[in-house]
Amino acid sequence: MEKKFISIVIYLHNAAAYLKFFLDTVLPVYEKNFEQFELVCVDDACSDGTVETLKSYVEAKQIKAMVSVVHMGFFHGLEGAMNAGRDIAIGDFVYEFDDIFVDYEPEVIMEVYHKLIEGNDIVAASSKGKLRLTSRVFYSLYNRTSRGKGKIGPETFRIVSRRAINRIKSMGQYIPYRKAVYMNCGLNTSTICYNSKDVNVRIKNKTVASERTTLALDSFIYFTNALERISAIMCGIFLFLTMGMGIYIAFDIFNGTNTVEGWLSTMSFLAFGFFGVFALLTIILKYLSVLLNLIFRQQRYLVSDIEKVVKN
Repeated sequence: MEKKFISIVIYLHNAAAYLKFFLDTVLPVYEKNFEQFELVCVDDACSDGTVETLKSYVEAKQIKAMVSVVHMGFFHGLEGAMNAGRDIAIGDFVYEFDDIFVDYEPEVIMEVYHKLIEGNDIVAASSKGKLRLTSRVFYSLYNRTSRGKGKIGPETFRIVSRRAINRIKSMGQYIPYRKAVYMNCGLNTSTICYNSKDVNVRIKNKTVASERTTLALDSFIYFTNALERISAIMCGIFLFLTMGMGIYIAFDIFNGTNTVEGWLSTMSFLAFGFFGVFALLTIILKYLSVLLNLIFRQQRYLVSDIEKVVKN
């Protein structure tokens, strides 16, 4: 039996249909391998009886571990809610389950733990199953334009050491995309890939589309220089157009070519004008990338209350 105190942080949003199977799968692993652990369930504005299902399960199974339910003040989405759950967890190591779809064998839970003990601070479990086309495109673009060296990919769950959590908190109170911050915090990270029991489960997992889209856009703004690159490229294109128009005008003047009156001056003005706009936009985006760092110093979630379902 491991003597380390473990925190299990679970994200819940209208997941009543899957909760019992998830708990039946993961809890026996912790009960068998750890002397002490706590369960931190983050209720992100559930409206389908998820919390009631959890309480009934805990009472029926007579779970001896400490069970806490973090009720968010309103719907925060995955990142904000899990930040709250992680901040409340007190374990030496913290498991983060971003969803409760189980497509892995229970043994994978201990595999990531043993990998962490080998000298890592963050270890993720990643499925070899299929990904949505949009997810593949996102990870490809993100890794190509990321400011950090760490590459990200699909993750089912992860375990994080207390040292890593303290390091992340020292970087800022608000973490808009944990996966990206974890992979670029300067500590040792690793990923264990497993064969999914259902290769299509990640495709069938229909999280809120608008939330995924917003998170993807926010991640590009916070952690990549994609917008700066696009702006700089457009700036370069219009610079070359301006230079080309200048050469064309000089050529016409020296050769005495008759052109439509006002055409050359209009095109030159437009090309130079667009060059100026994108040059200014590049500078603004560069300054914004610096200012965005200040946002990490602000806490961006609101907890309604913390309910102790089981107290030790």
